[in-house]
Amino acid sequence: MKKLLIILLVVLGVSCKEEMKPMNAQQIVDRSIFVCGGELYNNAKIRFDFRDRSYISEQKGKKKTLKRILKNDTLSLLDVYTSSTFERYENDSLVSLSDSLATIYGNAVNSVHYFSKLPYGLNDNAVKKELLGEVIIRGKSYYKVKVTFDQQGGGDDFDDTYVYFFNQKTFKPDYLAYDFHVNGGGMRFREAFNERYVGGIRFVDYTNMKPKDTNASVLQIDSLYTNNGLELLSKIELKNVVVSASDNYN
Repeated sequence: MKKLLIILLVVLGVSCKEEMKPMNAQQIVDRSIFVCGGELYNNAKIRFDFRDRSYISEQKGKKKTLKRILKNDTLSLLDVYTSSTFERYENDSLVSLSDSLATIYGNAVNSVHYFSKLPYGLNDNAVKKELLGEVIIRGKSYYKVKVTFDQQGGGDDFDDTYVYFFNQKTFKPDYLAYDFHVNGGGMRFREAFNERYVGGIRFVDYTNMKPKDTNASVLQIDSLYTNNGLELLSKIELKNVVVSASDNYN
């Protein structure tokens, strides 16, 4: 009986140590993707409206097609972006574009879709993740994860730096920040609101802010947020979100 008690205490001690073992950045991101949609992302067709355009994401495993649609009384524009091509159709006719314009339009389409499905894209092959530590924002504890990209496969903006703040209880990314270098460069901080699940996948809108101090570091932008060092730029709101399985979407 005494031996059994000792063995039980050892097993319990080992289990407690395993539970207390700190999580790394990869584990945090994996958990976040799971609670926000998991495998549902891999076979989903997602449609939503953003500002004056409609967006459609069609995914089947690793293969994805991203679309942007603009229609008015006189014009119909359809942009189609894949990992290797960008095409624009005007009133159903393919438009000839220079490589530079195709890159600009393709990046714009990809950017809107990327943010709409976060944190799903954080396990792409080019993504590098680093846990910076734990922080308190508005009385809640967060894992602070830095994300950078390999040049190969990281797109034209591979040198941008992102910071995600994952709620330690829910593992949802309530906040994110990033710097960018095009068009003069800058930084953004986004606060998620209006969370809802559609077809089992989490969607949020964002309050979009920038630092008042242009010399600030994106790695310290959470301190600016908690100390009134940011100013409002815009609201990013997705309307009319529809999710269905790829085989059933029209």
